[in-house]
Amino acid sequence: MKKPIKILIEVALFALIVLLTVAIVKSIMKPVNFNKQTEFRKGVAIQRLKDIRTLQVAFKSVNGRFVSTVDSLVDFYNNGKMEIVMQVGSLDDSLAVMHTEQVKRKARKKMTGEDFLKLYQAGDDNLVFSVETKIPVRDTLFVSREDFIADSLLTIPFSGGQPVIMDAVVKQVSGVPVPLFEAKMPFKALLKGLDNQLRINLDAQMRDQNRYEGLQVGSITAPNNNAGNWE
Repeated sequence: MKKPIKILIEVALFALIVLLTVAIVKSIMKPVNFNKQTEFRKGVAIQRLKDIRTLQVAFKSVNGRFVSTVDSLVDFYNNGKMEIVMQVGSLDDSLAVMHTEQVKRKARKKMTGEDFLKLYQAGDDNLVFSVETKIPVRDTLFVSREDFIADSLLTIPFSGGQPVIMDAVVKQVSGVPVPLFEAKMPFKALLKGLDNQLRINLDAQMRDQNRYEGLQVGSITAPNNNAGNWE
C-alpha cells in the first residue's frame, strides 16, 4: 500500500474514532445533564409552590376557605390584610409591668388592647400589652425575601409562561366540610426544552408509581395537610 493512501486511511480511522468517542460521551452525558437540569428546575418550582401554599393558608385564615386561582392569591398579597396579635413590651420587664398597672388604675376603667395601643402610639413606650390588629399581607409575609415577586407565582418556571394549574373545593370528609386546594406544575411544562424522550420516560416512571407527573402541593381529592409530593 502506498504511503499517502495509508496516511489517508489512518487519518480517516482517527477521525472516526474521535467521532465515536464524542457520540459515546454525549450519550452518557445526556441523562446526566438532564437530571442535573431537572433537579435545578424542580428546586425553583418547589419554592414557588411553597409560596403559593403559604399564601393559601393565609387566605384561608382570613376568609375561611382556599381560593381557586393564583390571580386571586396575588391580589390578596398586594391588597389584602391579615389580623395579627401585636405584642408590645415584655412581662419580664418589671418596671414596664408596674407602669402598665399604674396606667390601668389611673384610667378607672377596663383598659383594652386598643386603649394601650393609642397610648403607645402617642409616645408611651414603657407599656406591656398585646392587641389584635390588621396589617397588609405584603408587610407580613415574605418580608425577608428580597427576591420575592408575587406575579412570578402565576406561571410555571422555564415553561415559557404557562400558568400554574390550581383548584380549590370544599369536600365532605366524615360528614365535615373541609376546604382543600391543590397547585400543580406538570413536568411537560417545567422541563420544556430539555430532552423530550427523557422527560417522557420520567412521566412514565411517575405513572408506574401512581404519582403525579410533575410537582404538586395540596390535593382536592383527599386531605393531605397541604403537603407537597416532593416532601
